[in-house]
Amino acid sequence: MPDPSADEQPAAPVPAPVREPAPIPVRAQILSTEHWSLLATRGLAWSESFSRASWFLTVVSATVVALALVADSTDFGAGFRLFALVLMPLLVVIGVATVIRLVQLNSEDVELVAGMNRLRRGYLDLAPELEEYFITGHREDVAGIMQTYGGRHSRVPAGQYLSSIALLVSVIVSVLIGALAGLIADAFGAGTVAAVVAGILAGIVALALLVRLVVRQVNRTWDRR
Repeated sequence: MPDPSADEQPAAPVPAPVREPAPIPVRAQILSTEHWSLLATRGLAWSESFSRASWFLTVVSATVVALALVADSTDFGAGFRLFALVLMPLLVVIGVATVIRLVQLNSEDVELVAGMNRLRRGYLDLAPELEEYFITGHREDVAGIMQTYGGRHSRVPAGQYLSSIALLVSVIVSVLIGALAGLIADAFGAGTVAAVVAGILAGIVALALLVRLVVRQVNRTWDRR
């Protein structure tokens, strides 16, 4: 007996619906919404950056005041050294964590600026005649991002490193590490000169490592452009 299903033909594939491009006002509205979203995210990143740096400086200031009070009451004796050896490592840990987070926030800011430049290019694709009115960049390379930051450079200037909050906090952390090294050397019976030398060397090494961390992360971020 013949199989009735043998005469059935396979169903023809249904063609995908052809989507018309969105009208220009709709595209402009979508780009504008995304632009404001990136702008708000960038504002939050900057707020966190300042808050973390301010919080760290507040903790350092409070610790210095506490150390001064303990030193006055103990005449820089064993109690002061014990108190300092307990607090200083905590400050160093907080400082290093702050530097790492500040470096991450700097990288995130560069990516957000690159995204905003891409959106500006989208605006110009819709209205190329408006390019002369844009003072910010619309390309995602280093020159375009630096234009958005307000500079006219084709590479990252040295001032970008020296003026960063991460580098300034790194200097403070290096001083704390140097002071901690001096305290440890003094606790082990080293003389005043040896303790000072140990603190200076530790501070220099710590600063070199932190600066390398900052510069390496900044270069890695910009190399992706």
